Amino acid sequence: MKNFDKYRPGYYLPPEPSNDWVKKERLTQAPDWCSVDLRDGNQALITPMSLEEKIEFYKLLLKLGFKEIEVGFPAASETEYTFLRTIIQEGLVPDDVTIQVLTQSRPHIIKKTFESIKGVKNVVVHLYNSTSFAQRQQVFRMSEDEIVEIAVSGAKLFDDYAAKMPETNFRFEYSPESFTGTEIEFAERICNAVIDVWKPRPDRKVIINLPSTVEMSMPHVYASQIEYMSKHLHDRENVILSIHPHNDRGTAVAAAELALLAGGDRIEGTLFGNGERTGNVDIITLAMNLFTHGVDPNLDFSDMPAIVEFYEKITGMHVGYRQPYSGHLVFAAFSGSHQDAISKGMKFREETGEHRWTVPYLPLDPHDVNREYETDVIRINSQSGKGGISYVLEHNFGYSLPKEMAAEVGYFIKDISDHAHKELTPDEILVAFCHEYQNKDEPIALEDVTWIREGGSTVADATLIIAGKTFYLSARGNGPLDAVSNLLKIANPNIKYQFIDYEEHALRGDSDAQASAYVVIADDEGRRYWGVGVDNDITMASVHALITAINRENKVKQFIPTV
Repeated sequence: MKNFDKYRPGYYLPPEPSNDWVKKERLTQAPDWCSVDLRDGNQALITPMSLEEKIEFYKLLLKLGFKEIEVGFPAASETEYTFLRTIIQEGLVPDDVTIQVLTQSRPHIIKKTFESIKGVKNVVVHLYNSTSFAQRQQVFRMSEDEIVEIAVSGAKLFDDYAAKMPETNFRFEYSPESFTGTEIEFAERICNAVIDVWKPRPDRKVIINLPSTVEMSMPHVYASQIEYMSKHLHDRENVILSIHPHNDRGTAVAAAELALLAGGDRIEGTLFGNGERTGNVDIITLAMNLFTHGVDPNLDFSDMPAIVEFYEKITGMHVGYRQPYSGHLVFAAFSGSHQDAISKGMKFREETGEHRWTVPYLPLDPHDVNREYETDVIRINSQSGKGGISYVLEHNFGYSLPKEMAAEVGYFIKDISDHAHKELTPDEILVAFCHEYQNKDEPIALEDVTWIREGGSTVADATLIIAGKTFYLSARGNGPLDAVSNLLKIANPNIKYQFIDYEEHALRGDSDAQASAYVVIADDEGRRYWGVGVDNDITMASVHALITAINRENKVKQFIPTV
């Protein structure tokens, strides 16, 4: 890495301070959105979309709520031209949607572009030419005046062709391509030259698009460049200032947001940030950032899994597991402390009916993008904690573990995951939990029991199977559970324990009319053993819980019956 000295910043700062944008806290309204998936996104695919795939993708963009869609570069290929003619001739452009077409400032390309849009109601025709110092010096070998003439001559041709199509509502757009590598004074000059040709007015505004065709600077520099341009464009009140960030430095979203604070009105970008090299700005991230600040993005990403599935199928691209808002794991919490905080935050919402979303570690309610708490949020592996495991058992299967038991079960499940070296699914957690803690019948099994109230006490008559042998026993207690407890001690005087605590609740979830009981006992050395009982009858559930706790104790002590 010693050759770093051959690099130097290739951007240009404004000639005057342009930092008013830093005084603004946040964005308070959505920009105009223009999807360039069908152009910038499509040209960046290993296998560009077919005509049929482009139509499918176009329909998705309409469904998501885009009102401006760049549909392609119709003079670039037959597929591009045919696609445009197809959506026009088949009436696939709604009256409230404006399609956008792209053209270089070259006469024969401009001519074919205007031919391709005949019959459309609303259209943006997007003119561009490269303006950066590097392009002028190395590619075109032209002076500034010659580059300006290319832009101005193209702008005049736009006026000529549009005059012959009075039935079409035109809006013109100009991009000094490679704006970020262009001296700011020259960018100002060439944009104003084009504006002066087009003479924008309130009913026919002009779009000036300032692309970071290659992202060269930190986001705050781009914002200052945008602010300077916004303050120095002619007829600014009739100009829509458009932002077109790329992601070469990995900061396209930040650059876009700061540029909007600095005067930008409109964003050109793609779904999931697809585009040349490292991609365009990700419109989904930008829109959802607004959404999580309480701003209506005017786009509909409420079924994110479906959008991801469609996008991956059509483009052959993959949405990363950690892609903001849309990745498979963006809501997943494996850390024990995170899981505990999320679980408590969710319970707080249930208890208080709080409308505002304030759950720790989750900047977005997963339900708002059609994701599920149970499968997407709390994920269990060896790093998980008692809060997450309890959450899975409660929200997936209806168990509400006592606090002390939750800690024990948490370590038990984590140990399984650690030894298996894998994440555990909710069903795997349930199987392990039930196998260890619920309705255990070895070495003691309750075959049958009846209770009779006599003189203020309860008599239990039971059939027990102990270590494979059947016994018929009877005992008295102050209630059904106490009677069974005394009966077990008769069965084996070596069974010694102290009854510590008992809880019960109706079992929620898929279990109809079942109850769950939790019993904890302690041996003579103070070690505690939990048991869970589940049954349609709450009394039987408590009995199963007690027997399970005793069986778990005697599993440790190598139980030998004495009856």
